[in-house]
Amino acid sequence: MSTPTASFAGRTVARVGYGAAQLGRLGDHRAEAVALVRRAVELGVNHVDTAEFYGFGFANAVIREAVRPEDDVVVVTKVGADPNPGGRLPLRMAQRPEQLRASVEDNLRSLGVDRLPVVNLRRLDSGPGLRPEGDQVVDLDDQLAAMITLRDEGKIGAIGLGSVTLDGLRRALPVGIVCVQNAYSLVSRDDEDMLRLCAAEGIAWVPFFPLGGAFPGLPKVAEEPVVHTVAESLGVTPAQVGLAWLLHHAPNVLLIPGTADRGHLEANMAAGEIAFDAAALAVLDAVESRSSELSLG
Repeated sequence: MSTPTASFAGRTVARVGYGAAQLGRLGDHRAEAVALVRRAVELGVNHVDTAEFYGFGFANAVIREAVRPEDDVVVVTKVGADPNPGGRLPLRMAQRPEQLRASVEDNLRSLGVDRLPVVNLRRLDSGPGLRPEGDQVVDLDDQLAAMITLRDEGKIGAIGLGSVTLDGLRRALPVGIVCVQNAYSLVSRDDEDMLRLCAAEGIAWVPFFPLGGAFPGLPKVAEEPVVHTVAESLGVTPAQVGLAWLLHHAPNVLLIPGTADRGHLEANMAAGEIAFDAAALAVLDAVESRSSELSLG
């Protein structure tokens, strides 16, 4: 199966990758989880997105076992939050510079590598999720300084940003940002100006919640009637339409849809081959955009 490719952190990667956030669902079935990641690689995935707090380390452990050096996969991780077993939420904020460093060390250890190709600094400035308070309110420049030091030490290869504002991205551009991960989908296009800036600067746009919000109250692509109409006309699923629209919308979009199901994995990869005619694109582009802002604090 062939999928479109794009440049990312000095590499050429398939534009449809794999996000490991849902691997934790297979926590009691490790062999199945390893087989799923192996299948992703077999299908051409060479961009995997993970975090130490995914499944409290389970996702990283699975990736360590499933992905081999000869696979030449770009494994991207993130810092800014840490696992929080037993908490009201499964993660806790970890925004302070010393916490960012500790999180990088945790990811290095659990992935069994000496260097992380790309690390995203997950801010808490935009989109759905927690908002910083107390000692977790940290200036972006202080965080970037810590990330630059880690890059200079060779612990990380490149720096990305997540849940960031347009102003924050502009401030960070001199650092050499390689990707931005913000909540973005057909139904939540708040960050169109940021997407354009990323395209102009050669920065990959890697949306999370690419099919709309996973939280109650957030808009979802599958709830749009026109998405179903287009899907039926093409003989594909509404989810595939939502993913394919993102790929058609801008050339710097890289997708990391997550799943714990082999069938969904294969369907996600197939979305890279879907073509829209002008009429289908026009009706999809006309879908109303609603805000994805939602605080979990």
